[in-house]
Amino acid sequence: MRLEPTHAGWRLDRALADALPTLSRERLKALIRSGALASGERALRDPAVKVRGDERFQLAVPEPEPAHNEAQDIPLRVIFEDEHLLVVDKPAGLVVHPAAGNRDGTLVNALLHHCGGSLSGIGGVARPGIVHRIDKDTSGLLVVAKTDVAHEGLAKQFAAHSIDRRYLAIVTGVPRLNEGKVDASLARSTTNRKKIAIVEGARGKRAVTHWRRIEVLREAALVECRLETGRTHQVRVHMASLGHPLVGDPVYGRSGKTHGKILKELGFHRQALHAAELGFTHPVAKRRLSFASAMPPDMQELFNALGV
Repeated sequence: MRLEPTHAGWRLDRALADALPTLSRERLKALIRSGALASGERALRDPAVKVRGDERFQLAVPEPEPAHNEAQDIPLRVIFEDEHLLVVDKPAGLVVHPAAGNRDGTLVNALLHHCGGSLSGIGGVARPGIVHRIDKDTSGLLVVAKTDVAHEGLAKQFAAHSIDRRYLAIVTGVPRLNEGKVDASLARSTTNRKKIAIVEGARGKRAVTHWRRIEVLREAALVECRLETGRTHQVRVHMASLGHPLVGDPVYGRSGKTHGKILKELGFHRQALHAAELGFTHPVAKRRLSFASAMPPDMQELFNALGV
């Protein structure tokens, strides 16, 4: 693989994570320290070394180990499936992959039951088949890779920003403009590790959200957000930066002041965000696929309650 000139001055592990979106930064650190990365005949073992931005590297990724996650019979709404991939409509409340505090009961556990051994191993033991994620309390469409060739092809499309991802969000307040664009880099907050913050300079990753006001509600609005990039909490942080955080967002919102009573009456305890449309080119068949998911009942109920 070859790095881009824009990677100049970056840490080695960060530059590789940007160039190889199929591998997490933590996994790349482990691979580097194990001697799996080389430049010519020389092995590189320091993930913190700074790169020039034009280097060529060889990375030896070992064969995936058998997943130790337990297959669990958790209901899945499968929108599309073939031998290479599947598209699922994830309900709010379902974690995508096992992690600290959520060792089972995740989408991965459900996929292991549904697919058996037919999941791409590129994501590592903890994330078989997972090409991208949506937050636990966000509902909607996800594509999952069953083969490594599908995983690699989809990851390239995500990196090239050619995946069509559109979210429906109910935001606090009514945006003054009909549409707009937020181009603001994001990184983990230095004061609260559970939050993502808008940052300047090389520390953040570029994040771009195109938004469009669809309908005016009572002290709120239904907005469509099209993601040019796909960063953690991107829609939530970008809309909050405009002064219109998502209704119900417990981290970036202020719904308790404006919609607290309605949220309590409805028992709505999540950010009002739904991954409603997903489009991509099938990485093997090379045909364009597009999928849509209707607003889930809880968010539809909130929308109706906020109607003017």
